[in-house]
Amino acid sequence: MSTATKPKHIGRNISRIRELRGMKQEALAQAIGSNQQAISGIEGSEEIDTKKLEQIAKALGVTVEAIENFSEESVFNFFNNFYDNSSSQGNSFNQGMFATFNPLDKVVELYERLVLAEKELVLAEKSKVEYLEKLLNK
Repeated sequence: MSTATKPKHIGRNISRIRELRGMKQEALAQAIGSNQQAISGIEGSEEIDTKKLEQIAKALGVTVEAIENFSEESVFNFFNNFYDNSSSQGNSFNQGMFATFNPLDKVVELYERLVLAEKELVLAEKSKVEYLEKLLNK
């Protein structure tokens, strides 16, 4: 059995990252000022020009190193760890999200704002009535 490591296929890595980002070849081509056929050719290449790789990395929102070292196994490990961590902080209903405020305080705050708005409305109506009474008295 050979212990030689298989060379990284940069084009295939670009293709997988692009697909994971939900990006079409045409969109990537537009982002780097190219065309879809060129992207297809790049994704079929094992090695890519450094300058072109930097442009593609920027368009994909990743680093050049992320493209060079990409592996599907690491993606699955990331999502498995993310899922494991989020599920340990909550159940399937709240997905680990906890309120950072007291809901009762928010209810009280809302009630106080409604009372204040009602007082302002009463004062406005009162001033209108006073104004109309002045006009009638003249």
